[in-house]
Amino acid sequence: MTTLLLALAAGAVVGLALGGLGGGGSMLAVPALVYLLGFSPAPATTASLVIVAATSLTGLLAHARAGRVRWRTGALFAAAGLPAAMAAGALSVHLPGALLTGAFAVLAALAAWRMLMPPKAEAQERSAAGLGRSTAAGAGLGAVTGLLGVGGGFLAVPALVSVLAFTMAEAVGTSLLVITANSLAALLPRLGATGAIDWAVAAPFTGAAILGAWDGKRLADKLSGRTLQMAFALALLAVAALMLITTLS
Repeated sequence: MTTLLLALAAGAVVGLALGGLGGGGSMLAVPALVYLLGFSPAPATTASLVIVAATSLTGLLAHARAGRVRWRTGALFAAAGLPAAMAAGALSVHLPGALLTGAFAVLAALAAWRMLMPPKAEAQERSAAGLGRSTAAGAGLGAVTGLLGVGGGFLAVPALVSVLAFTMAEAVGTSLLVITANSLAALLPRLGATGAIDWAVAAPFTGAAILGAWDGKRLADKLSGRTLQMAFALALLAVAALMLITTLS
């Protein structure tokens, strides 16, 4: 019963972040699975991809109904990351758990730092060079998704805003399209390679995250995006510190 309650609570938090911020929630999914629910690192990243894909798809539908998804550009951005996501997903199952945990902790800290930085006053104009950077960002995002089991919205949203001149609302909605595609691509080479997923834990976690994604979208409509981002960044810093201490001890 305790495990079920922990899975439901953690799933709700992940869903709120994904639905409200267009990313970042997956940065909590892996540490929740490892430290709260007893998963080892490799199965945790596989289960995280299932959770993130399902939750991101739910959030995507909610934002699409509000007209906040730019499908063509988002599909091109996602396509750049699919090969990298699949390759990194196949590689990750052969890496030591401590290396994955340490890399995840560093990435969480970098994501939190980026969230805490003040937003740029103006987005750059879209250009040929900008589209080139967008392709590179898409490929990098796919590699991170495949290797560490995270959606990478904390990378996708700033790239869509600064490189492609999206509004923040469009970037949040479109990033969920990118996250869904990359998560599914990264999941395919992992299936069967990391052992069976414990669905008794993963299923309620996913269900709570899906419900949380709808609430996150509504929360984003009511609260300042910057306020949500700052609160989540502080939570990420705490998670990164815990993971680094555990890895080095």
